[in-house]
Amino acid sequence: MTDIIRAINLCKSFRSIVVLNHLNMVVPEGSVYGLVGSNGAGKTTTIKILMNARQPSDGLAEVFGRDSRLLSPQDFTEIGYVSENQQMPQWMTVGYLMNYLRPFYPQWDVARAQELLHQFELPLDRKIKNLSHGMRMKAALASSLAYRPKLIVLDEPFTGLDALVRDELIEGVLECAEGATILISSHDLSEVESFASHIGYLEHGRLQFSEEMDSLIERFREIEITLSNSSQADITLPSAWLNVEQSASFVRFVDTQFDQERTLSEARRLFENISNVSVDPMPLRSIFVALAKAGRKGA
Repeated sequence: MTDIIRAINLCKSFRSIVVLNHLNMVVPEGSVYGLVGSNGAGKTTTIKILMNARQPSDGLAEVFGRDSRLLSPQDFTEIGYVSENQQMPQWMTVGYLMNYLRPFYPQWDVARAQELLHQFELPLDRKIKNLSHGMRMKAALASSLAYRPKLIVLDEPFTGLDALVRDELIEGVLECAEGATILISSHDLSEVESFASHIGYLEHGRLQFSEEMDSLIERFREIEITLSNSSQADITLPSAWLNVEQSASFVRFVDTQFDQERTLSEARRLFENISNVSVDPMPLRSIFVALAKAGRKGA
């Protein structure tokens, strides 16, 4: 597996405001990579630099193994891009938009375009300006998938959409993305969790981790240790334990490097008066919240 996207020590500042701080990220070919983080973390700036819509202050961004600043018109015929604030000609109808775009993409698949229009129930004779937000996103997605791009970039595509429209967009992307690589930034963590193969967590312009989703879900656990008495002396807890809450009767924390045997052995070594240990898996949203809380405490 090769890397479709690479960011190497990528930096971006707007005057005195640092948005990206030596960001390093790799998106493997064929992956569905979810880039998550709070507002202002730098997700959209990262994507815009990758798409050569903004210039980095320092570092390197590569797409298809080439400096993103040197991407050619031919390269962009292999990239499908959709953002929450997608700009489209408001006066065009949906049908006119599809016909207008077709000559720009040598790989345009007429049959696929028709399938997408039918799947998303897009009215060909309706002007873009008269579409709802959800229908505009469907039109943007249909026009970006019709030419079978090798790379699909989705910047906050689910913002403001109801659950049904989100499901339809996800279904449309996955059905048309065979062999493609997908980079998606989103606050809708439950949706990203349902189909992403890799995840990257961006905080204060730095990538805190980047790994396969299965690995991430496997190593995070919520742990609660019940103590039989309060005679425990002050101890130093492992750095992998986040958001520790401790009282005379319990210790509660998030273990970011969970291993059944090692974690329980470490707990027994630190606490001699354990009466019970509860271990619970964490969905992506709970992991995100735990990391955000830990980040605020450490700021």
